[in-house]
Amino acid sequence: MLEHMKGAIFDLDGVIVDTAKYHYLAWRSLAADLGFEFTEAHNERLKGVSRMRSLDILLEIGGLEFDEAEKAGMAERKNRRYVDYISRLDDSELLPGVREYLGRLKERGIGIALGSASKNAIFILNKLKITGLFDAVVDGNTVSRAKPDPEVFQTACRRLGLQPADCVVFEDAEAGVAAARAAGMRVVGIGKREMLAGADVVITGLHEL
Repeated sequence: MLEHMKGAIFDLDGVIVDTAKYHYLAWRSLAADLGFEFTEAHNERLKGVSRMRSLDILLEIGGLEFDEAEKAGMAERKNRRYVDYISRLDDSELLPGVREYLGRLKERGIGIALGSASKNAIFILNKLKITGLFDAVVDGNTVSRAKPDPEVFQTACRRLGLQPADCVVFEDAEAGVAAARAAGMRVVGIGKREMLAGADVVITGLHEL
């Protein structure tokens, strides 16, 4: 699968860098403002989903309802806190093996794309000093439908000028694996097999490759 692929599409959080911890801190802070506790177990439900869907889940956990304008303000407040955290990122926070593996793919002439729900993807790639390794970046500013909808991977595939069967997706979230499958692509899961049962292969990180 990896020997024959022409395109590699990577999720960001949990695959390239662990920014999930900063998302969690920002969501937890917002929940505290709203008067309830948001735990790490709750946070598992937010993996791989969009900002507004994440907010809906958080409010559901807190048993709260707000109108769309209020929710937009909350999402923006959370994002400001998150951006404050990630503004301190540098390339030392790249997950093990990322730079080396991307470099090897580049040498083989394989197209490399990012397919992430993050609206801060370019900012993060710049902080990590790896923007130049990507031939295409598709993020939450590019697409309107969140994983498990396949739009993000379909768009990345088109931008690489390839067919779905030529692409392999690297994902750490169940919703992302489902999105890749729906797009007609093979999947390398990053994490635990029991959480990523739909992946073709499961590894602990890109350092294994």
